[in-house]
Amino acid sequence: MSMSKYFSEFSLVELQSTFYKLPLVKTAEKWRKQAPEGFEFTLKAWQGLTHPPDSPTWKRSGLSKGELKDYGGFNPSRKVFEAWDKTLEVANRLSAKIVVFQTPPSFNPSPKNIDNMKKFFKEIDRGGLVLAWEPRGKWLEKKSLTKSLLEKLELTHVVDPFWDQPLTTGTYYFRLHGLGKRYNYSYEYTVEDLKRLKSLTEELKNAEEVYVLFNNKKMLDSAKLFASLL
Repeated sequence: MSMSKYFSEFSLVELQSTFYKLPLVKTAEKWRKQAPEGFEFTLKAWQGLTHPPDSPTWKRSGLSKGELKDYGGFNPSRKVFEAWDKTLEVANRLSAKIVVFQTPPSFNPSPKNIDNMKKFFKEIDRGGLVLAWEPRGKWLEKKSLTKSLLEKLELTHVVDPFWDQPLTTGTYYFRLHGLGKRYNYSYEYTVEDLKRLKSLTEELKNAEEVYVLFNNKKMLDSAKLFASLL
């Protein structure tokens, strides 16, 4: 789907390309100018903030092992803080309100990782953005620890509501990855699935804004179908 057609059919897009490579500032400005007034961009934070050098997501980055050193895991290094500054600039040029940090399963709830998160989020300039975190792996089992960290660091909890209850309120951010298994990207949501999703959103407590993003292969069809039910 072309960008212009996307703008005509939806009012929101989550940019996943920013996870793999941040666009040039002038490209972000171009996207903002092309989008109609009121259209909203959210974006995934660049993987240099969250994913270690041995992550398979780096394979097509074109960066050498030496260049990847010190990236990932919210490592409080100069490289990571500079990576955030670049991500923030892109978000600002897009007039985005939310940046999503997705951590890999390898980023477990160890004392070091928790300390890194605390140092990172307490140090950075948030620029007035809502910062949202999608934890994976063992974090999903340690709900009390995860909730405590979300609250201390003032982060919005990103969840798939078919699988997990959000641990924060106010702004809700849902990323849907399919049913049958937790990450089933080939799954096609049915009308009944999406009616259930609608009910889930209506039952939320203290909801100020609710974002629903589909991350399955048929994401456009799923989004259109869900929108038709609202």
